[in-house]
Amino acid sequence: MNDQQRIEIAGIGLSSPDKVLFADQGVTKLDLARHYQAVANRILPHMKNRLVSLVRCPDGRRGQCFFQRHGGKGFPQAVKRRVIREKSGGTDEYLYVSDLSGIVAAVQMNALEFHIWGARIDRLEQPDRLVFDLDPDESIGFAAVRDAAFILRARLRELDLETVPLVTGGKGIHLVAPLQRRAEWADVKAFARAFAEDLAHQAPEVFLAQASKAKRQGRIFIDWLRNERGATAIAPYSTRARKGAPVATPVSWDELSGLKGADGFHIGDMEKRLEAPDPWQESTGWRQSITRTMLKAVGADA
Repeated sequence: MNDQQRIEIAGIGLSSPDKVLFADQGVTKLDLARHYQAVANRILPHMKNRLVSLVRCPDGRRGQCFFQRHGGKGFPQAVKRRVIREKSGGTDEYLYVSDLSGIVAAVQMNALEFHIWGARIDRLEQPDRLVFDLDPDESIGFAAVRDAAFILRARLRELDLETVPLVTGGKGIHLVAPLQRRAEWADVKAFARAFAEDLAHQAPEVFLAQASKAKRQGRIFIDWLRNERGATAIAPYSTRARKGAPVATPVSWDELSGLKGADGFHIGDMEKRLEAPDPWQESTGWRQSITRTMLKAVGADA
């Protein structure tokens, strides 16, 4: 296959489909597009009509990569734009996708990662997901992070908030709580912060609720900052621009208990996973939201 050939996937023509984006694994642009085509039914419920930030690597993972959230010249029309009011009071153009064509169009632009907002474009001020990112110090092994995830799950369950786990493709685990769109960002952020700070206060030898790398030694940062307007989290089934070309993968709690790392799933593993039931299927029927009772329970109702 030469550089002049184009292959079309989901109506999007891929230029240089044999361009290698993950050199160690030989993963090409075409391989990446086919990955998203294969997982479309799983990834789109999480990404559809949600503002997205991209990690683009024009020269592949080993080259220079950059984070892009705003619109720009050269993007295919399948990657949608939406003008959004920012905290400063001004406006800017953000990106989102509404279908597989949009995802493949981003791959055409050498996007190796998709990071999603916590709300959808029709109701940007009312998030439909809450995320806690367990971000460990370099000295901490995965077993400790896994144990921490179960601690958070139990504490959140005591507050009537159910979660599902995502192994991020890096070193951490995300706990994701699907929400009905009732509370606005201020309450969701207040709950997340107060919950993280309370847990860090109760178990300071294990957790901290501050992003400081210097203070993280031997502990796990409960990153609650994903839960504010404009913040993003890695999308389920997104590849990561990391060594090994890992995939951020939804798992069940039972499965998590037996995993040895957060970066153990790759593109080649997805076919088998797609043959099995969606590990997050149960969560689609949950009806939960951040309530005044929850805010009061964590001391965030002031």
